[in-house]
Amino acid sequence: MDKSFEASNFIEEIIIKDLQDGRFNYVQTRFPPEPNGYLHIGHAKAIVINFEIAKKFGGKCNLRFDDTNPTKENIDYINAIIDDVKWLGYDFGDKVYYASDYFDEMYELAKKLIEKGKAYVCNQSPEEIRQSRGTLTQPGIESPYRNRSVKENLDLFEKMKNGEFKEGECVLRAKIDMSHPNLNMRDPVMYRIIKTPHHRTKDKWCIYPTYDWAHGLEDSIEKVTHSLCTLEFEDHRILYDWFLDELGVFHPRQIEFARLNLTYTVLSKRKLLHLVENGYVNGWDDPRMPTIKGLKRRGFTRDSIVDFIKTIGVTKSNSIVDYALLEHCARQDLNKKAKRAMVVQDPIKLIIENYPDDKVEYLEAVNNPEDESYGKRLVSFSKELFIERNDFAIDPPKGFYRLKVGQEVRLVFAYYVVCTGYETDENGNVVTVRCTYDPNSKGGWSLDARKVKGTIHWVNAKDYLDVELRIYDKLFLKENPEETEEEKDFTSNLNPNSLVIKLAKAEKSLLEAKDFENFQFLRLGYFCKDPDSTKNHLIFNKTVDLKDSYSKILKKS
Repeated sequence: MDKSFEASNFIEEIIIKDLQDGRFNYVQTRFPPEPNGYLHIGHAKAIVINFEIAKKFGGKCNLRFDDTNPTKENIDYINAIIDDVKWLGYDFGDKVYYASDYFDEMYELAKKLIEKGKAYVCNQSPEEIRQSRGTLTQPGIESPYRNRSVKENLDLFEKMKNGEFKEGECVLRAKIDMSHPNLNMRDPVMYRIIKTPHHRTKDKWCIYPTYDWAHGLEDSIEKVTHSLCTLEFEDHRILYDWFLDELGVFHPRQIEFARLNLTYTVLSKRKLLHLVENGYVNGWDDPRMPTIKGLKRRGFTRDSIVDFIKTIGVTKSNSIVDYALLEHCARQDLNKKAKRAMVVQDPIKLIIENYPDDKVEYLEAVNNPEDESYGKRLVSFSKELFIERNDFAIDPPKGFYRLKVGQEVRLVFAYYVVCTGYETDENGNVVTVRCTYDPNSKGGWSLDARKVKGTIHWVNAKDYLDVELRIYDKLFLKENPEETEEEKDFTSNLNPNSLVIKLAKAEKSLLEAKDFENFQFLRLGYFCKDPDSTKNHLIFNKTVDLKDSYSKILKKS
């Protein structure tokens, strides 16, 4: 294997050294989600790191489900996770791996530890085990069952497997050191009794391995070379190594990196589940959720998410990333890929007094000025148009370059118009603006090349679509809503205006929009067609504004 690689982060430095020293002669990673919920942007970071590192070193990355707790897992989560990894653009080959594939082997290896006098069956209750564990300053207290004979432990462990004990009646524990300074080494639980059918093994097992016991074995069996975990598993690495060393099996190297923390967002599965189950959001794929499915539905592209993960990099210290960076990456990608369209979200009428009453013409509009391959489309134009309410002012402030009486503006893709007057309703609200147009300025340019500072978008009032715009904002008002563990405090920071629905007027070309297709609605922002749309009810979710505050930060840094 070619070992002449250049490291771009500390994980790659370790891998290169392992290859040079001969510890491994290949690279294999894995992404090991628990199928007990939907993946979120934090999981996306782990996906990108594991798959990209494997790709860089010519290796492979396994998708493996850590399905060791049947009380919280189901096939819907598994299918959703597989779909998300594929959507992000990563290939895990023809095989999906499962911890449950190795239950028989794990059971035999547990017996091997018992035979070495390194594991025992304990009849203490979960609460007694917790209380006897000790603290960081006080050693733990040994279980009264710790010194059972090997023969007794093997017999009891088999009875556990055969379902002869009730849930919580006993567990299998590793026999290590109850005074160890690392609490994870104080006789951790390896197996517990759970009499719940498993989604794959059905009723075959009633004992299930804990994460600490199963994870290292899964890595070892699959011959993973580098087990990449987030920092919360750093204190567990000593136990990971202990199990593998005691068993004398293939020993991967565990390396920890900082998890992703995002402003105005929670990434705790428990809290996300709380939001879903209590109706604060409309399911796991709600566009306000930080789940991959929610981000996709909101209009974030796979490339923007991967670019975001690569931009924040791989570090060893925890930090909070500004949500604005994720939005910046979305804008950068969507600017190149999104088709343009005209939508008016707060409409008032614009009547062109000198335009023929019954005339309708079709004007060329550019689909994407960043890429000519997107071509052009035709948009209809007539005497009556819809424009944005804030594009006209009776008494405008200084520097207002849109419509006011006597001022000329450019109608994008169409003509120059000069405002001649307006009409209001009984409450003084403007309902109609009147103007005249220059027929020699078709296409938004004039034969006399006069300069016009204002350009506004429009929709033909005689040929349009009614569409629903879902305007999303941050789900939380507080920059770090995860500062507290209390649900009541955490939900008290929810933004009451995180979703605002507006009915808008749109050009007819949007009838051809596909589900999840991205658009830039001129001057309004980037939007994505929602899959709940019907032929008679088109819905578009706002992804991000056009304004990019984070780009200024990047330029300064």
